[in-house]
Amino acid sequence: MSEHKNGQSRRDFLLRTITLAPAMAVGSTAIGSFALSPAAQAADSTANGQSLPRDYQPTWFTAEEYAFIKAAVAHLIPADERGPGAIEAGVPEYIDRQMNTPYATGSNWYMQGPFAPDAPKELGYQLPLVPRQIYRLGLADADAYSQQQHQKVFAELTAEQQVSLLKAFESGEAEFSHLPSKLFFSYLLQNTREGFFSDPIHGGNQGMSGWKLIGFPGARADFMDWVERGEHYPFPPVSIRGERA
Repeated sequence: MSEHKNGQSRRDFLLRTITLAPAMAVGSTAIGSFALSPAAQAADSTANGQSLPRDYQPTWFTAEEYAFIKAAVAHLIPADERGPGAIEAGVPEYIDRQMNTPYATGSNWYMQGPFAPDAPKELGYQLPLVPRQIYRLGLADADAYSQQQHQKVFAELTAEQQVSLLKAFESGEAEFSHLPSKLFFSYLLQNTREGFFSDPIHGGNQGMSGWKLIGFPGARADFMDWVERGEHYPFPPVSIRGERA
């Protein structure tokens, strides 16, 4: 995980990569291109006067697991001069709510063996674990690794220590007991992206901050008149519920 040296902001990197990583991708995708900024050091800060996300109590994650999620996603998409980050957009709420969906239980997945964890990734997912299990086991292993390295759980570390561990998770350098650390990191990153850019009906993208960042019109009935103009779309995005940014 190299530090940021080319003058481009983390938001620029995010915009370049939001369409590049499939849901099962396990590669270097995010942390390696980020440098630590003051905005990422506090998950409870505001961004450019933006309000904090609505109060939410997790229904699936434990309080300790949810503290890890909040601390980690604050680094994956940090608030900066261009707008809110993952915390302000409600990404932790989105991820928790996803744990109570068919996706999290693997209801639509083919989950019969044999499993070949060492097979090339082109052959598809090769573990007998559904997303719920990946999070539960991965969060336990991540905090155990944090305790081993720093004698504290992840959420209690300094921002610099948290980034260092996220680098180790992303690269696979961190040794987990139940699953590869880079697999756990890939799910956390992909779900963070989804929560930042999904419709607010799912709990994330609160205030449609993700859509405003990329100029996406949302669920407007018709915006095709603007597609060929080569102009900035002047109207704010609209959610499925009809809320306007």
